[in-house]
Amino acid sequence: MIDIVNDLATLRDRVGNWKREGLRVGLVPTMGNLHAGHHSLVRLARAHADRVVASVFVNPTQFGPNEDFARYPRTPDADAEGLAAAGCDLMWAPSVDTMYPLGVDNAVRMSVPGVTEVLEGARRPGHFDGVATVVSRLFLQVQPDVAAFGLKDYQQLAVIRHLVRDLAFPVELLPGTIVRDADGLALSSRNQYLSPAQRGVAPLIHATLQRMRKRSLAGEPREAIEAAAHQALAAGGFEVDYVVIRTPALAVPTDGHGPRVALVAARLGTTRLIDNLEFGSGG
Repeated sequence: MIDIVNDLATLRDRVGNWKREGLRVGLVPTMGNLHAGHHSLVRLARAHADRVVASVFVNPTQFGPNEDFARYPRTPDADAEGLAAAGCDLMWAPSVDTMYPLGVDNAVRMSVPGVTEVLEGARRPGHFDGVATVVSRLFLQVQPDVAAFGLKDYQQLAVIRHLVRDLAFPVELLPGTIVRDADGLALSSRNQYLSPAQRGVAPLIHATLQRMRKRSLAGEPREAIEAAAHQALAAGGFEVDYVVIRTPALAVPTDGHGPRVALVAARLGTTRLIDNLEFGSGG
């Protein structure tokens, strides 16, 4: 049975008791509406910690003006059941007032320069400031020894790595591999919004990333690979935000050597999907 905690004093009491026993604590930050990908992060954290906390908090500061915070799916009962089955010890489910005690408008904000200004950051201004803000608060509230984040949100993990290094948070970051359906589609809470026809088309994203990897490793020019990938996705019915090859630091490669990552963000109807694939010496 999982312990569900909503107030900060109780959370600190639970975690404090674990720490006094000399136990390592793991954290899995989530916005709820959980699936097998989230559960895999709980298992990853469990492999590196004695106790695991998963936060379930829909964070208003990472939603843009055209993104509907109020409509984000909230499934706390199912989340608690899935977390318990995955081996989580405590579900931290604070209210907005608990997370932002002075109010969202008066909240101290975090900003991570450089890595937040491209790709997702360029298309969702302020999003990563909200991510950095809530993750910093979760680190201070839970005080974990390790924290697990999925690689599907590749740029988010890069932002958090920057944050941890620059502010010297005593937290070891654990990147979790992308969990996919049998046809290659990365698991996402957004997949539930795809119509049956769109769900049949959606695996083209992963297939396109695989072709990008193959062509890049064969030495083809990056610009040609990106253009062909864009064309393939558009022909499949996607509205493409970007499909690019970058270094792990999200910089444009200047040569043909070293680890790379292909990244895509595209819409099918009203559903926006993201995915990535590492290759070269890094993956």
